Amino acid sequence: MIDPQARIDPSAEVADDVEIGPWTWIGPDVSIGPGCKIASHVVVRGPTTIGKNNRIFQFSTIGEDTPDLKYKGEATRLEIGDDNIIREGVTIHRGTVQDRGATTVGSRNLLMAYVHIAHDCVVGDDIILVNNASLAGHVTVDNWAIVSGYALIHQFCSIGAHAYVGMASHVTKDVPTYMLAYGQPAEVRTYNQEGLRRRDFTPESMLAIKRAFKLLYRQGLKLDEALLELRSMAASEPVLEELLQFIENTRRGIIR
Repeated sequence: MIDPQARIDPSAEVADDVEIGPWTWIGPDVSIGPGCKIASHVVVRGPTTIGKNNRIFQFSTIGEDTPDLKYKGEATRLEIGDDNIIREGVTIHRGTVQDRGATTVGSRNLLMAYVHIAHDCVVGDDIILVNNASLAGHVTVDNWAIVSGYALIHQFCSIGAHAYVGMASHVTKDVPTYMLAYGQPAEVRTYNQEGLRRRDFTPESMLAIKRAFKLLYRQGLKLDEALLELRSMAASEPVLEELLQFIENTRRGIIR
């Protein structure tokens, strides 16, 4: 199960059924759960915890020190959940003590080739990051979001649940829950109708989200005015509560 050309630090905790390819290096303070398959030429540095049934493809670097200049070698962490697919050349850095001290990747995510996840990011569940998508430090990506190829997400930005970021977009503010944004810089163009349909949102819920999109982006209201109406709508449309909370908790302000 472990190729003789692989190098595993004696302090690493590797489940009995883990497969590890040749010329892969597993460092100290690394824990790898059952059912994982790690290809050749992979580097995993700790402290890093990897859950079960993850597949990591060749030339990926997992748990490396961040190049952030404020990082001074502290023992920060990377935590990865279960059932993720991490394709060729992906890089994921650990956190910094100036923030959470950890980078977190949830479960059932698809990280395509050459995706970069920087220090202190929080990536949820069921997310797709397409080839060469790059998250700067302190970025949050909520469940079921999709970030297309070559998109660049500025530090401290958040991508809401079920949102969609188009190819080669430059995201410098938060993309609200359910919205579809693209461009350089990215602008919210509509709501993520196709993504919501694929996830079996009811017609009634999708109509409520469409109305919320028009309220925020088509009626010329100031944000405070739009939020007053959105709170009223959310009282009778529970699907809008997540959108409302996202906007109320934005760190950099939403794209608008």
